Amino acid sequence: MNSKTEVYAEPSEVKAVDGDVRVDGPDAVDVTLTPKAAEETSERLLGQSMKARGQRRLRDHPHQPREL
Repeated sequence: MNSKTEVYAEPSEVKAVDGDVRVDGPDAVDVTLTPKAAEETSERLLGQSMKARGQRRLRDHPHQPREL
């Protein structure tokens, strides 16, 4: 990840508008998706968020090999 990329702690606002899905987020994020694209995006976000949570856990608690 680029060190200049800002990381936001607030979730985006998501609304169904006229049969599409609108996402309004930090840093002027404003995107409108079809329902199908929104569903796929949500699955990708969920999968990658779980992966990132695991990465943070490993970073904060590095594995220490046991002495034999």
